[in-house]
Amino acid sequence: MFENLVVGSGITGAVMANLLADKLNEKVLIIDRRNHLAGNIYDYKEEGITIHKYGPHIFHTNNKEVWDYLSKFTDWHYFQLKPKVFLEGHFATLPFNLTTLYEVFSVGTAEKYENKLISEYGYGAKVPILVLKKNKDEDLRFISNYVYENVFKNYTSKQWGLPPEEIDESVTARVPVYISHDNRYFQDKYQAIPKQGYTKLVENILNHKNITVKLNTDYNDVKEKKFKRIFYTGSIDEFFNYKFGQLTYRSLNFDIKHVDKEYYQLSAVTNYPNNYDFTRITEHKYFLDEKSNRSIISLEYPQEFKLGQNERYYPISNKQNQELYEKYLNEAKSIPNLYFAGRLGDYKYYNMDLAIERAIKLFKEVYE
Repeated sequence: MFENLVVGSGITGAVMANLLADKLNEKVLIIDRRNHLAGNIYDYKEEGITIHKYGPHIFHTNNKEVWDYLSKFTDWHYFQLKPKVFLEGHFATLPFNLTTLYEVFSVGTAEKYENKLISEYGYGAKVPILVLKKNKDEDLRFISNYVYENVFKNYTSKQWGLPPEEIDESVTARVPVYISHDNRYFQDKYQAIPKQGYTKLVENILNHKNITVKLNTDYNDVKEKKFKRIFYTGSIDEFFNYKFGQLTYRSLNFDIKHVDKEYYQLSAVTNYPNNYDFTRITEHKYFLDEKSNRSIISLEYPQEFKLGQNERYYPISNKQNQELYEKYLNEAKSIPNLYFAGRLGDYKYYNMDLAIERAIKLFKEVYE
């Protein structure tokens, strides 16, 4: 007899299952329709290289509780992402910052822009590009237009299939201009990748006497069984059989290629905002500093999510979708002991640390 059902073995479901099994000493069945654990953070080894199948994942957080929790299940390879962007035929620093100014403009011009940016916003500030575009200063408007046209606009349109102005500000704010020479993509206190990979991390989280895992198993395969509680990390509209309509998502397709050279590019991730149909190329061996004569890369192609044809990746945040999600959420509240969480269950973009934080908070809300 299982007291708890957890649907989905991504990081949210895995943490929830572990807390239920360990803190409450209750039996947990965790299921996943895929043939592997770990959801979109799943990785695997090929030619001695750990491949992030569903795109690059770098764990980063300022939350010590989340860091300490995960550290019980893995040793860490400390890694800080410093991506590049292909601009006007050469590679420059991303995110666009004061270093990038000197890579794309003359020294004198870059110095002038640097001084103006620091004077206006302060050193260390992160300014969303759509905010910078509203500045009345002629030089700052020139910088904002350059970044908007060359770094932001086409990449964002490829990624979301929409012009930037039609995308929720919570999304566009994630792509700021950094007023600093800090070339790291993240500035969090803790930044690392599990030494043995994310799949092994999830295996360790679920390695508990009270947890049973069933892969290749859909919720419909077990929903007739009796559980005291259900924690659902799949898509909330799918759970209710799309009775109010279908929430929209962006999906991704990854073209994984083996290349006959030791290194293909200068960094783990390189963005291509203006050239080609893909948005970025990931070179996987950088993440764990793995050595090999050949390399493996992934070209990332954003695409429309189509039910039954590809996977959901990014919720499309707009007024219509939020109103639709609220209908499903209200429907969920009428069912006792049913809880939704995760990027699909909450219809919300989560970084890994926020997904873990969400699972920990939900556990506390339900049981404390």
